[in-house]
Amino acid sequence: MIPELRGAQNVVSEIQVLRNYIDGAFVDAKDGRTLPVLDPTTGEVYANSPLSGPADVDAAMAAAAAFVVWRDSTPGIRQRLLLKIADAVEARAEELVETECRDTGKPRAVTRSEEIVPMVDQLRFFAGAARLLEGKAAGEYAEGLTSVIRREPIGVCAQVAPWNYPMMTAVWKFAPAIAAGNTVVLKPSDTTPASTVLLASIVGEVLTKLDLPAGVLNVVCGDRNTGQLMVEHAVPALAAITGSVRAGIQVAQSAAKDVKRVHLELGGKAPVVVFEDADIVQAVEGITTAGFFNAGQDCTAAARVLVHEDVHDEFVAELAKAATGVKTGGVDEEGVLFGPLNNATQLAQVGGFVDRLPSHATVEAGGHRVGGRGYFYAPTVVSGLRQDDEIIQNEVFGPVVTVQSFADEDQAVEWANGVDYALASSVWTKDHARAMRMSKRLDFGCVWINTHMVLVAEMPHGGYKKSGYGKDLSAYGFEDYTRIKHVMTSL
Repeated sequence: MIPELRGAQNVVSEIQVLRNYIDGAFVDAKDGRTLPVLDPTTGEVYANSPLSGPADVDAAMAAAAAFVVWRDSTPGIRQRLLLKIADAVEARAEELVETECRDTGKPRAVTRSEEIVPMVDQLRFFAGAARLLEGKAAGEYAEGLTSVIRREPIGVCAQVAPWNYPMMTAVWKFAPAIAAGNTVVLKPSDTTPASTVLLASIVGEVLTKLDLPAGVLNVVCGDRNTGQLMVEHAVPALAAITGSVRAGIQVAQSAAKDVKRVHLELGGKAPVVVFEDADIVQAVEGITTAGFFNAGQDCTAAARVLVHEDVHDEFVAELAKAATGVKTGGVDEEGVLFGPLNNATQLAQVGGFVDRLPSHATVEAGGHRVGGRGYFYAPTVVSGLRQDDEIIQNEVFGPVVTVQSFADEDQAVEWANGVDYALASSVWTKDHARAMRMSKRLDFGCVWINTHMVLVAEMPHGGYKKSGYGKDLSAYGFEDYTRIKHVMTSL
């Protein structure tokens, strides 16, 4: 256990001290300011993290000037770095799980299987992608002149990660950027900084062992003002965020001041369209897991179910029954699917949506806080909703699944597409032709068929409309961290 995370494995009253990781070293905020970090299972402070200001951001950006060296590294060197990082993450999995669970309250077993394993796989995928950075073949498009396309790294990347998957989204951010030859200044959420700081130290150790520049990855902790300082700083060539629509708009506005490139992965309100021929048992099982996993704090969560009127009542009854069997609880409790909401503000937001339900809505399961300590909320199912209801049009980001009844395919498509978000969706049917029609008509970056919320490193993750633009994961996500240059030479 590194000193900057001391005490994470002990249930004690000692307040841990987290620090920034800049140019291969742990440092406090230059003015000494800190932010409290709360354990969401108790609501109590367990650590303090730096509240980084302009001087800290300047220092991180100066360290990231290692770009002038790193951009000239060969794809083989970048691949080796990422493979070694993947090995180190795998070797220190338990330490990372412990740190992540303390920050988020997630079940330990779920975090180990659903985050560490994909993280390692994603690191290895981008290690392979590093060897595939290429432009188009040369060609002659004007007499006596040959054109070549170079695909190059962009520069320093300012990245902001969210609190729902702080550890895994850190990898989603820095791995493709580093693989493409960029350097990174990364800010974790102010409520979940610990695992990102630990990850940075692991990366730093690997950089040292390979005799590579320490400034390839830097982490500064802080609040939204820190993130704004990063985005508006003169050094970064690209700003990337995973977060809310509000935060994404602020990043885009800040980046526009000097025309930085922007990469946005924002909110979602995934429609789950269940037709009358669907396997109801399979659909209920899949939607229960995808709707309540991580307390519904997932932008692709199966939060908005549209069910054909012929099977609506049966489906609602089965989903409500399944929801009552889902358990929320502490990190090491047996049989727990999800832990607490991340913070008191999020708990109030989720509860507020349920408290403000219109009179025509029915709470079929849950609808209340669990316990008086921490930020736990019961798995909730709400039926009887209409398309213009607040809870249908806005992202709840909690363990709440809504159900609407539709009459035909056209109405299902109209309602599914009738929100401001366009990240992910799913269709449940045995009719292949219908599934293909729906996949074409649904205006979302991903359409799953008879499954939901399955992500793989090789396939892109990203949406349209207010869900943002740019892709995470996949070769497309890798290319988002590159720029294209045309070189023409006279023969």
